[in-house]
Amino acid sequence: MSQEKISPGMQQYLDLKAQYPDAFLLFRMGDFYELFYEDAVKAAQLLEISLTSRNRSAENPIPMAGVPHHSAQQYIDTLVELGYKVAIAEQMEAPKKAIGVVKREVVQIITPGTATNLEQGNNFLVAIDYHQGLYGLAYMDVSTGEFYVTHLKDFSLLCGEMINLRAREVVVGYELTEEESTILTKQLNLLLSVDQESQESDLLAVDLPAIELRVASKLLHYVHQTQLRELSHLQPLVHYEVKDFLQMSYATKASLDLLENARTGKKHGSLFWLLDETKTAMGTRLLRAWINHPLISPREIKERQDIIHVFLERFFERHDLTESFKGVYDIERLASKVSFGKANPKDLLQLGQTLTQVPVIKAILESFASPSLASLVSQMDTLPELESLIFAAISPDAPAVLTEGNIIKPGFDEQLDGYRKVMREGSGWIAEMEARERQATGISNLKIDYNRKDGYYFHVTNAHLNAVPDYFFRKATLKNSERFGTAELAKIEGDMLEAREKSSSLEYDIFMRVRGQVERYIQRLQKLAKQLATVDVLQALAVVAEKNHYVRPEFNQERVIAIKEGRHAVVERVMGVKEYIPNSIYFDQTTDIQLITGPNMSGKSTYMRQLALTAIMAQIGSYVSAESANLPIFDAIFTRIGAADDLISGQSTFMVEMMEANQAIQCASPQSLILFDELGRGTATYDGMALAQSIIEHIHDHVGAKTLFATHYHELTDLSERLPHLVNVHVAILEENEEVTFLHKITEGPADKSYGIHVAKIAGLPPLLLERAQLILTNLETHSARMRDQGQSTVAQEEIVQQLDLFQDGVQDEIVNRLRELDILNLTPLEALPILHELKQLASHQN
Repeated sequence: MSQEKISPGMQQYLDLKAQYPDAFLLFRMGDFYELFYEDAVKAAQLLEISLTSRNRSAENPIPMAGVPHHSAQQYIDTLVELGYKVAIAEQMEAPKKAIGVVKREVVQIITPGTATNLEQGNNFLVAIDYHQGLYGLAYMDVSTGEFYVTHLKDFSLLCGEMINLRAREVVVGYELTEEESTILTKQLNLLLSVDQESQESDLLAVDLPAIELRVASKLLHYVHQTQLRELSHLQPLVHYEVKDFLQMSYATKASLDLLENARTGKKHGSLFWLLDETKTAMGTRLLRAWINHPLISPREIKERQDIIHVFLERFFERHDLTESFKGVYDIERLASKVSFGKANPKDLLQLGQTLTQVPVIKAILESFASPSLASLVSQMDTLPELESLIFAAISPDAPAVLTEGNIIKPGFDEQLDGYRKVMREGSGWIAEMEARERQATGISNLKIDYNRKDGYYFHVTNAHLNAVPDYFFRKATLKNSERFGTAELAKIEGDMLEAREKSSSLEYDIFMRVRGQVERYIQRLQKLAKQLATVDVLQALAVVAEKNHYVRPEFNQERVIAIKEGRHAVVERVMGVKEYIPNSIYFDQTTDIQLITGPNMSGKSTYMRQLALTAIMAQIGSYVSAESANLPIFDAIFTRIGAADDLISGQSTFMVEMMEANQAIQCASPQSLILFDELGRGTATYDGMALAQSIIEHIHDHVGAKTLFATHYHELTDLSERLPHLVNVHVAILEENEEVTFLHKITEGPADKSYGIHVAKIAGLPPLLLERAQLILTNLETHSARMRDQGQSTVAQEEIVQQLDLFQDGVQDEIVNRLRELDILNLTPLEALPILHELKQLASHQN
């Protein structure tokens, strides 16, 4: 469209759009937010709204789409959830008062990382920077004001931390390499927002490494550039080090089902689900944070344990405490809404309701009379003056919106009360005047009515026009009647209309003033929120411990693991206590590796996860699922459990397996815990066995971490004869009359065989197939034993052993040829069944 044909309003739109080219621009026009050009076309498709056009008769009509302003939030949420940015352009003046085109400005840019319209979880916006060989990482939850910073030496560690934070958007403060950009956008699915500008702030007034201050100041600048307002709820920057907490990769957390069930993606079946007896949104968020970042400080762990112990000792007081939290709202998020200028009367009432509960909670905590609670209780701020302000100012029946009135409580403002009196009593004055004039004029059906056009008027039918007094003046003439006014009626009307208009404006101003006063308490509210959340989580852990009969774990510095009758807490909760078979786990000072043998389905993986979950629960400060537990404090947990391809980066299961093994080997220390399940099975048998053995030897000789290594390679059990810090354990099996029962019990020593065919039998494979498998197994074992008798090492056999003839009983070459031609990697189970049936028939004829 040529420049001269663009209207002033569209020019205004184009000017604003040029400032925010990477965002959908919602342009306020009356009761709608409009989108134009490419934004309109794309939004119509994404939001499933109608696509129309502006200037339809023009040669090139402008594509247009719109959403009602009162329901815009749901459309904004949809776009942000899909990974887009949305810029909100509001009318900055009343259209009636505008000279020329109405002034509009972008008042906020909502992005995936700054969205605050969330439920209970955190939404962290991340920023990264690079300087002098170090990567800086800062992150912030705009909805709560939390603000953290750290630095790392490696880009992969940087990515790992972003994955753990579940970031959706990253602010990039340096020039990314092509590989880094690909990893962030393709593998991590992050929205990249470039911002290399810095912003000074009192929030950054801490002594930190240069890279941390750089990245934090860039994050702060981006937040202010998108939110376009002062954010009084942002909290001072907090420095942390990854090594200050128990380190776990996202893959480790997923494999252990810490925050969600890895198979379903749901909360149910996770450690978070098990422990979440919190009563507040603040407590729920804090519990997630504790599970994400277990402690490594014995002092901090003991502080949490001591409080849980107190709560367990005093059941009735704890019950009262739990009940008192039911009236506590998310004051952390309410404080941020005040800062954003979005808090409504209902929000302030929720804040006030919470403050009424704080003295109750504090009194209950004081009744415990416990030194472990003394510091927390003494610092708990009840904010009585803020509670008094809210309940003195806000009507208990106030609506959520600001335009419907009835927000401010009677008695709070004298002038507002005067206006309300005029509105309230004006109806009485009119009724009194109507009765008086009806008697004075003798018009029996004389009445006063109201409409927007004529205001208040006397309604007189044509039959009574001769009785109308001289001081009535005509306002309107209808077919069968006329409308009249009087000076007295006009005065009352003027007083009532003035009161209604000024009352509405004054009530809004009073609410804004009250909200401004509440804003002064934001820092105190945030501190109170943290205290309430801490108490909420600790009472939740006490409830879980009592309900499930958990015990308080002890810790040692001798690197001894002693868990008596331990249980996998989540599996136990799902199955029920009576169904679950506990296992003791013991590592003395000289034992670093347990080599676990036994068939699938027998409980090896559960046993391994049980140890990791017990350690994590203990280092959160929680009690654990066992008869007793004495543990070292681990600095990191590394796992390789289960098989999964990384399809996005094109890595096979075996490649992922080797990468995770490498991470453990390179990063683990003697204070770490390693869980390896069936490592090496993703390649040829002897390759896998060779790798598994060399990994075990390397961990034993050079790493020294406590390790559980589950394997099907029974040949590896011989390693216990020459590796002094390795012991064999196996899953106990009951075998009677060729029937096998898995006891799910770990016992000392190696397993004598794999029982794989027995597992296949349980799975329901055909008897004829199982018989054939047993025959083949017997041949293989006989051959293997002969090779061992000849003094040849297990791993070296592949070099000299010829391919065994699996059909030594004389099956025709046709079967062998058919098998060689099969592309089993691309064969589905449904396609394989008829082929298997046909081969069976051939074998039967041969026999």
